[in-house]
Amino acid sequence: MPTELTSPNNPRVKELVALRRRRSRDSGAVTLVEGHAELVLALDAGVRPRALFWCPELAQRDQLGTVDRVAALGAEVVRLSRPVFEKVAYRQSPDGWLAVVPAPPTDLGRLVLGDRPLLLVCEGVEKPGNLGAILRTADAAGVTAVIAAGPVTDWGNPNLVRASKGTVFSVPVASAGSAETLAWLAERSVPVVAATPEAETLMVDADLTGPVAVAVGSEKDGLSLPWLERARTRVRIPMRGRVDSLNVATSAALLVYEALRQRMGREARP
Repeated sequence: MPTELTSPNNPRVKELVALRRRRSRDSGAVTLVEGHAELVLALDAGVRPRALFWCPELAQRDQLGTVDRVAALGAEVVRLSRPVFEKVAYRQSPDGWLAVVPAPPTDLGRLVLGDRPLLLVCEGVEKPGNLGAILRTADAAGVTAVIAAGPVTDWGNPNLVRASKGTVFSVPVASAGSAETLAWLAERSVPVVAATPEAETLMVDADLTGPVAVAVGSEKDGLSLPWLERARTRVRIPMRGRVDSLNVATSAALLVYEALRQRMGREARP
């Protein structure tokens, strides 16, 4: 197995490019992590790469210890010339780091909820950038898990991994149909709080201190009727300007941090 690739026509290069397609990722149960910061976060979360491809011409000198760290985990390490790396990279300004890693597990049954879970459910959210931004918020706020209900985008989408800054590996994620997710929540006595602009209750007036699954829908369609009908509470975000909706990642951030604010207040009370 070569330790350095200098030809853009090498079969290994074509294999890496093919992993941009979901079918190729699914067949190998892998995904791509590009970027040093993202790779380090994934490593810190316990991810064991299958292979690391790095470019000495692009990588910063103070990052080179990551090569030894990945090699110590038993992963293949391959040097790439700059032209080759620029071909396999999906960023416009690559930093010289690309790893093939196992795809994040997405089975609902593996989620561990604890006594007072704060779950975030995203129904039909299709843009990888939005899901990635939602994961960054979930990581920062200590959300128990993020569930894609009626998923359109896979959690291993390289653009999602990039937008999440690698937090797709630090936050438990799952994918399932809406009916399955609703049944799973009901079996575990986790009530749903549905975000919708038509709600009468403001998010600050809803009790988010106990076990709860905050549900947001796509920007185009919002939450479907089953989620609205099965919700314990429907809430809305205060809107005082001319627009009637927010980006779904922004909405999710506001709702999650309102839940966090309430929970921190509860913990501070005697």
